[in-house]
Amino acid sequence: MLRFLPLIFILLWSSAFISGKIIVQDASPFAALSFRFALVTIGFFLYSLIKKEKILAPFKYLFESISTGVLFHGVYLGGCWYAFSIGMPAAIVALIVTLQPILTNILSGPLFGEKITWKQWVGMIFGFLGSILVLGIDFENELPLVGVLVSIGALTAITCGTLWQKKLSGKLSLAVNNGYQAIGGCIFNLILMFFLENPFINFTFSFVLGMSHQIILVSFGAFTILMFLIKDGSVSKTTTLFFLVPPTSAVMAFIFIDENLTRIDILGLIIATIGVYIATRK
Repeated sequence: MLRFLPLIFILLWSSAFISGKIIVQDASPFAALSFRFALVTIGFFLYSLIKKEKILAPFKYLFESISTGVLFHGVYLGGCWYAFSIGMPAAIVALIVTLQPILTNILSGPLFGEKITWKQWVGMIFGFLGSILVLGIDFENELPLVGVLVSIGALTAITCGTLWQKKLSGKLSLAVNNGYQAIGGCIFNLILMFFLENPFINFTFSFVLGMSHQIILVSFGAFTILMFLIKDGSVSKTTTLFFLVPPTSAVMAFIFIDENLTRIDILGLIIATIGVYIATRK
């Protein structure tokens, strides 16, 4: 079963692109994220109580988990959704964030003593090229400077969050750790909601369906798998999986919301898949 976790993670994480587009049609981004992580917090702590896991912990561990949640759920997700809301093309944001495996691999060597092999670098190059082909970036369009800066901030946040989580792995149980991370994300997005938007949520059927997907399959599913993979294995190999997210999202968008899928997209998916295989195989 463990060998299939990376595949399950890619499918669940990529599917967030589809439900995210549905959600922002009926809610402002920070209000939606605050609502999502409030429910996620309750869910993880209820699970911890059922499993009789110790929820209270030393302040140091709580602070570490909450700060990681601010990076993952606040700065990263909030940054991406805010960039979308002010006119940044989703493809550009995705391309910027796709640099995360490269940045993480550069830093994981000196920070954790991980040896990044030439095969991993070759795999990352293939993965990045495949993602660019799928995204089909048009750089001639004028981009909002704030959107670019926010996207770079999101890239920095998910990189730092991944490295920080690796350093902290094992201090709290997975469910308790995720619960406190959700608290950090909820509080951070609430602050942004009050200062940066006119919050609203319309509880339409599509919103409820999309939010249920984000909470159950993405927060409880994909994010828990990511935390496990970071704890259990190499940071550099785990983050290389993110190269498969843009092409997989493109295929899902074609299937579920009738977005165009070209031969170049399919070629990009194949190249990215080869790259991830080269970088992660034993």
